[in-house]
Amino acid sequence: MKFRGLTIGVPREIMAGERRVAAIPETVEQMVHAGAKVLVEGGAGAKAFIDDQRFIEAGAEVVPGPKEVFRNSHIIIKVKEPGMNESLGEHEVDLMAEGSTLVCFLHPANPANHDIVRKIASRRLTSFTLDSIPRISRAQHMDTLTSMSTVAGYKSAVTAAFYLSRFVPMIPTTAGVTEPAQFLVVGSGVAGLQAIAAAKRFGARVKSIDIRPEANEQARSLGAEVVPFDLPDGLGVGEGGYARQLPDEWYERERETLKSHAEQSDAIILAALIPGEKAPILIDRSIVEATRPGSVIVDISIDQGGNCELTRRGEEYRHGDVLISGVLNVPASLPIDSSRMFAHNTFNYVSFLLDDGALRLDLDDEIVSRSLVTNDGQIVHEGTLKAMDG
Repeated sequence: MKFRGLTIGVPREIMAGERRVAAIPETVEQMVHAGAKVLVEGGAGAKAFIDDQRFIEAGAEVVPGPKEVFRNSHIIIKVKEPGMNESLGEHEVDLMAEGSTLVCFLHPANPANHDIVRKIASRRLTSFTLDSIPRISRAQHMDTLTSMSTVAGYKSAVTAAFYLSRFVPMIPTTAGVTEPAQFLVVGSGVAGLQAIAAAKRFGARVKSIDIRPEANEQARSLGAEVVPFDLPDGLGVGEGGYARQLPDEWYERERETLKSHAEQSDAIILAALIPGEKAPILIDRSIVEATRPGSVIVDISIDQGGNCELTRRGEEYRHGDVLISGVLNVPASLPIDSSRMFAHNTFNYVSFLLDDGALRLDLDDEIVSRSLVTNDGQIVHEGTLKAMDG
């Protein structure tokens, strides 16, 4: 039995605005059947509309506070990185039991989280970050990053449509026909493709741009008009098909290419990310100030710094006549589906790490080696070490 003799802890998320929960009744039942004891903090699922009784019926023990969860669990599964619990005056890392394991979206390469990573290592806790699971075929069923990118991409199109000062689709009226809104999607990864698909369903005309030929073909298959931007072969494609960091002169060329298209757009969705790196600036002040009055920029790359020079982390505001949305943690705004997807992916991932109740640290396996952040008092995550050196 994979979870034999283990206690799995599911605390309530404390990050502001976080509405997801790391386990749902279905995955709790699976863990219990596989030999686990599951501790769920009371109210952990309330913001995802899952009440405590449903967890109890699935076989979990619901406990009143976080201390009982953290101190009595071998493995803690969370959605977001640990933080200071203001009601207790203690950091969640300090609440964890000696020798225990943390699994969550740790975002360890983000400089804002370096102190948390160092704290985890100093307590000799083992930690894994879900945002570094490689996108390979045998890891698809545990790929939380892809699942949450799907949510973020869809919601970005909804957000743009909500804030637009005009109709999105073509609509015949007694005063004539309104032309469809023009959407520009920058970055055709999982989130960008979902944004394209949603915007097309809303009736928008969509243009897109990506530095990877394959991503552009996928965007084109969804009905987007691909903005031409030619790079030397292979320059924009990194390991696993992800986008690669470009030399600065190429980003300058990309901004020049984007400018004329941005000026014609009603909504711009920014989803260009480089794994383990700060998001590149692709929309600068001059481009923002040249866009149409009443247009909207939704920057869903903000968790990694943002693609727009003027995006404010966690804020929505107007710069002149342009609304810029830099809302963090977009998947939390759809907690029912995002919790369901996250919980199933995470259950599959933790199951993969276990062998008859013991943690399997096979560093020759790229799923383990690329997602392991701290072990035996050391920080071992390559992207984090690179970012810390930088």
